[in-house]
Amino acid sequence: MKGLAAGIGVVFLSPILIAGTGMMLASSADAVQSSGSFSSCLSDIDSDKVAEQVTKILDGASGKDVHVEGLDLPAEQVPNAQTIVAAGLSLDVPKKGQIIALATAMQESRLRNLAYGDRDSLGLFQQRPSQGWGSAEQIRDPTYASEQFYKHLLKVRGWQQMTVTQAAQAVQKSGLPDAYAQWEELATALQAAIAKTFPGGGDAEGKGTDQDKKPSTSTTGCAPGEDGSGFGRIPEGNVPKGYSIPKDAHPRARKAITWAMQQLGTLYQWGGSCTNSHGPDPMGRCDCSSLMQQAYAHAGVTLTRTTYTQVNEGKAVSPSQLEPGDLIFSRGTAARPEHVGMYMGEGLVIEAPRTTKPVRITPIKDWTVLAARRVI
Repeated sequence: MKGLAAGIGVVFLSPILIAGTGMMLASSADAVQSSGSFSSCLSDIDSDKVAEQVTKILDGASGKDVHVEGLDLPAEQVPNAQTIVAAGLSLDVPKKGQIIALATAMQESRLRNLAYGDRDSLGLFQQRPSQGWGSAEQIRDPTYASEQFYKHLLKVRGWQQMTVTQAAQAVQKSGLPDAYAQWEELATALQAAIAKTFPGGGDAEGKGTDQDKKPSTSTTGCAPGEDGSGFGRIPEGNVPKGYSIPKDAHPRARKAITWAMQQLGTLYQWGGSCTNSHGPDPMGRCDCSSLMQQAYAHAGVTLTRTTYTQVNEGKAVSPSQLEPGDLIFSRGTAARPEHVGMYMGEGLVIEAPRTTKPVRITPIKDWTVLAARRVI
């Protein structure tokens, strides 16, 4: 392509116009334009160098001292790439799908959460409210936008056998269908670098079946009325009327439960740190194990990061002898559970359940408890 520099970030004079009908996205106003092939524009990417620079950004380094070939604003672009990968992992999207999503976002917005675009296009993927992708506010949420892209990709028949360009185009219906290929090598390097930063090296924490679909089988030994059923239906993100932390709860457990309750209603984010669940960065939100880790950190107790390791913390307790603050585990197996919550007393559990769901309180009768640990 004429005039395309290795540093990218070139400003073009006119927006891409999107062709096609139905569910489609508009490309951003400053996306690359050409009728030729783009596959050689960003070649010979040094994956190790990309991983090194990506790690620096995710560790909080300033973008001034970081250089990733193809990214002109790495301090902004890398966290957005991280959100895209995290959304893919949480939805069990294969590596190739994550690469397709990254390549698409690089073409559409240069991995920036844009507040503008062609017509009403917005966000990382330049999705359009008028085409049914959600409200403007939803589309500007990087996690929501990423999930929507993946959901449409997974509906494309045979997408895994397609090239990156073909699969991206099947979702985007862009006026420049060859434009996505130029980003494939960088997208591949970014996906590899970012996936390694998640707990368990990409293991599927918190990706089990929806807890809502679990059978209502309790192994806690709680009698009716002590299994949380007495509170009736509990609106997501709310404290059930009449609940209070039991007076005999350990002081540290009380602090952990109180802090966890302050996160109620915030959206789940697989791989999220839970360090700023009410903030604008999706990666500051909570997943099941980071909610436990941060709740106890605020009570002066150090826990490891993942469900797989938290099941070995403290000491084992019988599910029939739970006390407020105990960690309870479900999904998977007792040795390798895939979900964790915190018992609150009175037959209730606080949890960060899964993608698209908020931190919430559920009755323990809805849990199949595989293991329980007391960490204080």
